[in-house]
Order: sequence, then structure tokens, then C-alpha cells
Amino acid sequence: MENIITVKNLRENMQDYAEKVKSGQSFIVFKRSNPLFKISPIEEGYWEEVIDFSKIKRGGINPKELLKRL
Repeated sequence: MENIITVKNLRENMQDYAEKVKSGQSFIVFKRSNPLFKISPIEEGYWEEVIDFSKIKRGGINPKELLKRL
């Protein structure tokens, strides 16, 4: 079952909800009694690391700088 929260509650407690999502919980976010979106953990195996830019340059690479070079 998914929990229902408000946009205001999410905004004011973002770090708490981020930890809850990380631990596996899902939430449906409402504004003025209307559902807006759902937040849920990324499914296992869904996200694939293609390249780790922090290995190229400490702290990573600025995306705008990268796009200029393409």
C-alpha cells in the first residue's frame, strides 16, 4: 500500500521522505485533493552506470562543459 502525502509536507520534510523511499516505501503526492505524482524507489537493476565521470576528474564533470565538447 502506498502512503498519501501533500506537496507541502514533502517540501518541508524532503530528507525524511528521501530516506523512506530509499528504504523501499512509495508515496502518492497530492496538491489540493488532486494526485500529482508518485515517488518510489528505483527498481533493482533498472539503473545502469554507463560511465563514472568522477574517475576522469575529481568531483565529476560539469554537464555544460561536457556538452560543449561533443
